[in-house]
Amino acid sequence: MKPTLLILAAGMASRYGSMKQIDGFGPNGETIIDYSIYDAIKAGFGKVVFIIKEEFVENFKSIFDSKLNGKIETDYVFQNFDLKQFGIEEEIYREKPWGTAHAMLAGRTAVKEPFCIINADDFYGYDAFKKMSDFLTTEITDSQYAIIGYKIGKTLSDFGSVSRGVCNVDSAGNITEINERTEIYAKGDAIVYKENGEEYPLDYENPVSMNFWGFTPAVFKTTEEQFVKFAEANRDKPKAEFFIPLVGEYLIKNNIADFKSIPTDNKWFGVTYKEDKPVVKASIDELVKSGAYPENLWS
Repeated sequence: MKPTLLILAAGMASRYGSMKQIDGFGPNGETIIDYSIYDAIKAGFGKVVFIIKEEFVENFKSIFDSKLNGKIETDYVFQNFDLKQFGIEEEIYREKPWGTAHAMLAGRTAVKEPFCIINADDFYGYDAFKKMSDFLTTEITDSQYAIIGYKIGKTLSDFGSVSRGVCNVDSAGNITEINERTEIYAKGDAIVYKENGEEYPLDYENPVSMNFWGFTPAVFKTTEEQFVKFAEANRDKPKAEFFIPLVGEYLIKNNIADFKSIPTDNKWFGVTYKEDKPVVKASIDELVKSGAYPENLWS
């Protein structure tokens, strides 16, 4: 059974106004999502499921259905504010959606096979998709999951600090903990993170999570149970978010599942700051010139 790619795209519209304005980075206006799907098809994925807001479904279909037709099965699922589907009867006021792990739950009806979940606006590179596809088809079990571990030195921005899930890994290659560091930057030749006004060093090679996770559908049950607890504990915090690393941390701490950190040498690209856009475009141009991608991705 081929694995499925689940794409976190429900936040897209709020950042861009609508799907139509999604930035083009490739020579023919290809979005970062296009490159992720292209890499996933090449790596052996059989289906792509977009997690979006329901009001953008026609928009998404008009952009992706025709170009992906015959190449990979596509499906759309919706992240929304309806808590009754989780057995929560009370209304809880929200100022923003419930976060990435809540978004992942939208896929629970559409995904029946091992899957990975990624951010829509991060460029991960073919090596990451190939390694994850191999893991999802040969190694994964309900108690052995994985992330793609990027070297922190290959995930920084030249234009400001970044937030990363910094992983500690044991001798077997499994993650023992993930610490969310919200202010990481290069300082001369060193990499540091700042906490409470103090700077602490980080190793260039230290693996970090870029939200590229591999699971079986068994994760949905735990995630749903944890979400219900989270929603009830945060009913008075309209901005609190339920993130995938919180689920990962729970599974690790309770010995429910291990997470293998699968190393990649790929450089991650993303648009954390608007100044990053030309850098990402130039990086993709370079990959097209080198033959890693065709100039016209879908023709």
